[in-house]
Amino acid sequence: MMRRSRRRERLERGPSGFLVVDKPTGSTSHDMVDAARRWLGARRVGHLGTLDPLATGVLPLAVRSATKLISFVEDREKSYTGTIRLGVETDTLDAEGQVERRFEGTLPDEAQVRDALRHFLGEIEQIPPMYSAVKKGGVPLHKLAREGRHVDREPKSVRIDRLDLLKYEPPFVELSVDCSGGTYVRALAADLGTRLGCGGHLASLRRTRSGPFDLSLALTPEQLEADAERGEIEKRLIPPLGVLGLPALRVEPDEIRQLQQGGEIAASGPPQPPGARMAAHDDAGRVVAIVELRPGRRIRPLRVIAPFAGDR
Repeated sequence: MMRRSRRRERLERGPSGFLVVDKPTGSTSHDMVDAARRWLGARRVGHLGTLDPLATGVLPLAVRSATKLISFVEDREKSYTGTIRLGVETDTLDAEGQVERRFEGTLPDEAQVRDALRHFLGEIEQIPPMYSAVKKGGVPLHKLAREGRHVDREPKSVRIDRLDLLKYEPPFVELSVDCSGGTYVRALAADLGTRLGCGGHLASLRRTRSGPFDLSLALTPEQLEADAERGEIEKRLIPPLGVLGLPALRVEPDEIRQLQQGGEIAASGPPQPPGARMAAHDDAGRVVAIVELRPGRRIRPLRVIAPFAGDR
């Protein structure tokens, strides 16, 4: 047991932060997590929002103690470019599924497509696809779907901030989308096809932004593999403090100890309203806790980050 604990400790040594992968088509998000564990020699790696195997683009990974920050980053806004194929419906709502229906009539013209797209702007309701990680009774929907079971799903509210038609060459609709975290572009494709009366599915998808991470920060697996072989991959890690989107609060060593023990500390700095959240960090810029301001100018920890040796 002692040997296993020492091995885990050795694996976790090194800096924490976020690594942005430009995921290729055909790979799963978990494939990229496994690859990052190998590149970095780290056990604790997680992704910030699944990308389907069909999709490519921005897949942020949290490394080592940054995994404790996933819930504070993963549900931020996303951006995509994609292609919808009108006239064909599939069971997965994308090009990887089995064809269920084909439309034999005349496809809509561009004016009809533009008019239909306007109905999806703002707050809308989406029904999660059967082939998704959403759980029903504790079982992922995709598992039930592969067993041939179809269950009712509760609609969820999502937000479409921008929906631009880039090109329409029937039967293909090219789009650019800004949306809230949790939006299924596959469901948007199918719903657009339903509204147009011809059906449709998602033919291709590329995520161009996930919260604070965009394509300018993303590297291909081949690039990251080469960095790992040179022993330079840890230079690619993005420190958490700059991407959390929270006000920074520098804390002293005695305050860090208090927070890590679950205790409160006195607030300092400009006044903020009760409930305000901040990223508490040490003098090296390492995030040590996500904290919340309470009445009476007291600060309590919401999530404590215990840095591993070598964290920055």
